[in-house]
Amino acid sequence: MAERIEQRLEDRIPELEQLERVGLFTPKEIRAVLRKASALEYKIQRRALRKEDFVNYIQYEINLLELIKKRRARIGYSFKKEEIESSIVHRVHSLFKRATGKWKEDVQLWLSHVAFCKQWNAKHQLSKVFSTMLAIHSNKPALWIMAAKWEMETRLSSESARHLFLRALRFHPECPKLYQEYFRMELMNAEKQRKEKKEFEQAKMDLGEFNYSEEILNGELARIIYRDAAQKIKGVEFHLAVLSIAKLFDFTQDLQKEILESLQTEYADDPLMWDYMARRELDLGSLKSTEPTTKQMKVSEMTQREERCCAVFEEAVTAIPTEDMWKCYITFCLERCNRKTNSEELKQKRLERTLSVFSKAHESSLLPESLYKQWLQLLLESNLSEKATEVAEAATKRFSLSAEMWQMRLQVLIQLKNDNVTQCFEEAFKHLKSKGTLPLWALWVEWSEGTNSKQDTEALYQRSLNATAPAESVTMKEKYLDWAYRTGGYKKVKRVFTSLHENRPLSLDFFRKMIQIEKEQESCKMLHLREYYERALREFGSTDSDFWLDYIKEELSHPQGKPENCGSIHWRAVKMLQGDQVEDFISKYTLLQTGHL
Repeated sequence: MAERIEQRLEDRIPELEQLERVGLFTPKEIRAVLRKASALEYKIQRRALRKEDFVNYIQYEINLLELIKKRRARIGYSFKKEEIESSIVHRVHSLFKRATGKWKEDVQLWLSHVAFCKQWNAKHQLSKVFSTMLAIHSNKPALWIMAAKWEMETRLSSESARHLFLRALRFHPECPKLYQEYFRMELMNAEKQRKEKKEFEQAKMDLGEFNYSEEILNGELARIIYRDAAQKIKGVEFHLAVLSIAKLFDFTQDLQKEILESLQTEYADDPLMWDYMARRELDLGSLKSTEPTTKQMKVSEMTQREERCCAVFEEAVTAIPTEDMWKCYITFCLERCNRKTNSEELKQKRLERTLSVFSKAHESSLLPESLYKQWLQLLLESNLSEKATEVAEAATKRFSLSAEMWQMRLQVLIQLKNDNVTQCFEEAFKHLKSKGTLPLWALWVEWSEGTNSKQDTEALYQRSLNATAPAESVTMKEKYLDWAYRTGGYKKVKRVFTSLHENRPLSLDFFRKMIQIEKEQESCKMLHLREYYERALREFGSTDSDFWLDYIKEELSHPQGKPENCGSIHWRAVKMLQGDQVEDFISKYTLLQTGHL
């Protein structure tokens, strides 16, 4: 191993001598490079190889190349690159080759080598890297696409790119992304050839041996790819993706027409198809006149375009009367409604149209639950409070088992200061099961605090503890404790705590809150703190090491604390805590004893 390392270091000497001779590095720096290289070489010649050693070595060499580049720029010296950089680049390639040979499955290593090859314009080497990588990682379409794009865009070889895509499709015959990129590549190739032919014709050069196929020039290969893909890949999304690619090229009108016709024929019952066809009207028929256009003309034209979109959507909701279709229609209306415009007339038309579509969907019982909130928001923003109250009530009738719907209705009533808030809360809880009602109880007590007497609010808190699911009642207990302290002070919160501390389940925060309240009192009693800690640890002593440490700190720092209790608390903690919590506690306790915590 020593001989091998010695040989590899000797191989460096010519490049290092050149670096010193031309004044890029000092003799001291050359010695430092040799020392570092020796250490790195030793690590990658061991029997038990580690990936990070190779990564560190490669990174060191790349940093060295960057430093040489900066030094060259500083002194303005650009010669001897073959003797210096090429030698280092060759070594980096060798390191990458060994690393990817050993850790074949590490895609990131392969991609790092690809990036290095691109940085140093090592085309021949990169071709080899792609070939080896794809033989091992043939199951990753993204790598095939990367290789094909490089062949097409950097090596300008449409033939090699096509060959790679065809190989990839043998492994992944139903991969939409592969077909999309293959389709794009053929259109790019057609566009490139069209430009070349045009330039030849403009220069009046004899095309001679340059035989431009009309099929390729017109994008026929892309059409074949599309037709083949359409047989295997179903779904509107793929057709729309291919169509968006075709629209990037100005010679694909016939191809676009074919895709559109296929889309309309095969997916007449898919909301996405109708959504696309409707939105397409926005881009069609823009003002073609060369005459100057007034603001009013622009507003009028935009109104017409939006109305054409809505006409298609109206046809769609008749053909496919589903929630999904109405959702597409409403989403479009909301998008237009939220667009900024200086025209009050256009703004008002958009608002009226959106509210009208919401109403129609609701009347058809096809407005999705998720959209009622946006409808109500729009009504409230438009000061249509009576309509908002009506809609909120209708929503809870249709979705009577949805806590979110009731919460939404109640928020509307509270915002409008309606007299029926309490009645509505009572009605909600008649329909809903206890699980999932926590947000409603939280809303009710919050509203009650600002509206009703303390007695009424406290009665609500007590009622909520039994009406919510056990896990949710924990939060209401914390809120009750907090409310009691805010409105009744220390004596009140102490009474509430005493009434609840045996009412399981409880949370650690419930006890932490009470400890914090006690510590805020002028006459903070350790006796009370000790009670809260002991009660909390009976519930959570096996899972929270920090709470034990807080207890010990309290005994050490409180004027009425008993430091002699700390040993006993420590012993109990070690006995009760489970798993990693024990080690965590012991290490923190040691730091506490040495004054480092």
